[in-house]
Amino acid sequence: MTKPRRHTADWLMALQNLALRGLIGALLRLPYRWRVPLCGWVLARVVAPLAGWRRRIRRNLDRALPGLSPAERRRVLRGVPDNMGRTIIEIYSGAEFTRRAAALPLEGAGVAALEAAHRDRRPVILVTGHFGNYDAGRAALIARGYPVGALYKPMRNSRFNAHYLAAISAIGQPLFPRGRQGLADMVRHLKAGGMLGLLIDQYMRHGAQLTFFGLPAATALSAAELALKYDALVIPTYAVRQPDGLSFRVLVEAPIPRGTPEAMTQALNDSLEALVRRHPEQWFWVHRRWKVPRYRGRRAGQDL
Repeated sequence: MTKPRRHTADWLMALQNLALRGLIGALLRLPYRWRVPLCGWVLARVVAPLAGWRRRIRRNLDRALPGLSPAERRRVLRGVPDNMGRTIIEIYSGAEFTRRAAALPLEGAGVAALEAAHRDRRPVILVTGHFGNYDAGRAALIARGYPVGALYKPMRNSRFNAHYLAAISAIGQPLFPRGRQGLADMVRHLKAGGMLGLLIDQYMRHGAQLTFFGLPAATALSAAELALKYDALVIPTYAVRQPDGLSFRVLVEAPIPRGTPEAMTQALNDSLEALVRRHPEQWFWVHRRWKVPRYRGRRAGQDL
């Protein structure tokens, strides 16, 4: 039975890749100001219902934000896949996207610390989440000459992963895949005074049991552990989509105070939570963020 299942899965992934490539290719023929909202519309009105995303978003909202009014729930249900669609086509828009991101000003209490770290070649870990368009912030910093690398998780669909990797590589490099070799290259980048972008808002089986929206959430301690080991600043950084749906504010928050890995990581969770509460439609509520871990053991760095 294993081979037929694997064969079926391969065909499904091939079809998914063809459908996504076709959609992206067609949208890229349109002007930027049209393609971005149109991709958002397609994911919100077509893909989300077919993929069961609305059901998962509702379930997560029931757990984390049970007090939302019916009107606000409807807005978030539409807004989440719309933002995801916009993010996807923006990333594939290459030079048009990076040119727009390069013009974005940096705001927030952490801008001076970030500039000083760049000047002094001190390592920085820029922590963000699947919020707004996380690559807009990376592009804005790279455009200013900041040596920003990023850790990424290769997708299960290898066909889609190949062109997705090419798209995010066009925004900026280096990129480090999760795994032993990626970790080694990432550490060398940090030790040389580089900056590293990390997303920490997905469930990690071996993560520490911290909280997110007051609920238990297995969270990787990797950002804090790396910072403590290599004397790096940990700075929450976000790109918040603006009402026009095309532009962003790049928020650079104050560095997280040094402490235990658990305390530092909880502060990162709290930072993202506060932002999501203000803009719930911009976080990727489709993730299974609050799963219960099967295993409690965790070794430093294994969640990278």
